[in-house]
Amino acid sequence: MFISYFSSAFSSAAAGARLSLLQVSAAGILWGTAGVVVQVVAEQTGLEALAIGFYRLAAAAVVMLLLGFPARRRIWAAFRAAPVAVTVAGVGLAAYQGLYFVAVRLGGVSIATVVSLGIAPVLLSAWETLRTRQRPGTATLAASVAAIIGLVLIGGATMEPGASTAAGLGLLAAIGSGVVYAASTAISRHTMQGVEPLTLTTLSCTIGAISILPLAAAEGLAFTPEAGPIALLIYAGAITTALAYALFYTGLRRISGSVAVVVTLLEPLTAALLAVLLIDEPLGLATMIGGGLLLGAVAALYLDAGDSPEHSEPGPFPATDTTPDGRAATHH
Repeated sequence: MFISYFSSAFSSAAAGARLSLLQVSAAGILWGTAGVVVQVVAEQTGLEALAIGFYRLAAAAVVMLLLGFPARRRIWAAFRAAPVAVTVAGVGLAAYQGLYFVAVRLGGVSIATVVSLGIAPVLLSAWETLRTRQRPGTATLAASVAAIIGLVLIGGATMEPGASTAAGLGLLAAIGSGVVYAASTAISRHTMQGVEPLTLTTLSCTIGAISILPLAAAEGLAFTPEAGPIALLIYAGAITTALAYALFYTGLRRISGSVAVVVTLLEPLTAALLAVLLIDEPLGLATMIGGGLLLGAVAALYLDAGDSPEHSEPGPFPATDTTPDGRAATHH
């Protein structure tokens, strides 16, 4: 409600666009803080990645359900209208977030964020090319090549002499996170076109928390209830998930789809910067170049989608996070 209030306070189109840019940019920055939160919580509590993922989804689900209580019938109706697709979206959210958190713990925040964020749009673009049997455009081919080179560079950095086995496993988990995200999106996105984004977010977080609970419980959910870790877990759910999505979707009402590029770049840049400054995470030259190629591939795909004269079909991005002209942003 307070977001809508501030939005209505600016009557001019220019002011509205500036506010929307700030809202979407803030969402990207908030998403970028999640990886560092995972590392800090794990160090302070001893919780494993899946347990932290459960607490984040559970906190987000509680916040979203409380805020969406007046619209509970509409939320339930959305689930009944497409139970399989909604369940796939929720389980997919739990799976790719869980793998992302595993990647953060094993390989570091920077690699986990850049790889998982960068690979999903490229895979979705490739899938759309195969599904429609259309010859890929120059931008798609260039993006695919750049993404492959970027992954090779990052992979090479994790396999250098002295690099730990955990770093290689973290890279695989990050790739798995991107693959699961792309797969769940490809399966459910056409079915979910009519569902309101925040309604889908509420359902996805709730189903995701339920689906990841058994694995998280097997890892262990108990920890010493100190103020710091509890505050960070609440922050992860309420701020980096619930508030970030609210800002994102509110901002998308008044901006062009090209702003999705800003969101895509702000998240990994924020994650890498915080990882270096706050937890002294090393960032080698090969990793930086590889990450830059991956992010450049994503940006090229977004910009190419904007230049396309046809927008009747959704672009090669998750339909649950669509911009006004049919594109979307990938995020955690």
